[in-house]
This record gives sequence, C-alpha cells and structure tokens, in this order.
Amino acid sequence: MTSDKPLFSRIDELVTEERELRSKHAAGKIADDDERSRLRALEVELDQCWDLLRQRRAKREFGENPDDAKARPTDTVEGYLG
Repeated sequence: MTSDKPLFSRIDELVTEERELRSKHAAGKIADDDERSRLRALEVELDQCWDLLRQRRAKREFGENPDDAKARPTDTVEGYLG
C-alpha cells in the first residue's frame, strides 16, 4: 500500500456507515443496543485507521517505508491519552 488512498477509502466507508447507522437509529429502524455496539466497533476501527495513517506519514517524513507501518491492537490505540 504505497499510497494512502485505500486507507482514506476505508475511513470514508466507516464514516458513511456511522452516518447511516445514526440516521436509522433516529428513524427508529435500529435498537439502542445494536446502535451502541456497532458505533463502538466503528469508532475503534476508525481510531485504528487514523493511527495507521499517522504512522505512515511519520515513516514517510523520516525517510522510512510507510508500508512497514502496521495497525496497532485495539487496546493500544484506545489507550492513548490526549
């Protein structure tokens, strides 16, 4: 993945799904628990995607291969403060 385009595409897909989910919930087409659990999963995957994108940019900036960046585990990404 020498380009970040696939990563941006995945981020766009996740954001679109999040909007659709919120819309369905507002229209009463999805239960609260279902919405919450799927939203949580979406948030985690989005956090992982953004983290991977930051890693790739940092590697590029310092002359390293951005393809060496790897998605970090959920507990690592979700444990960041700030």
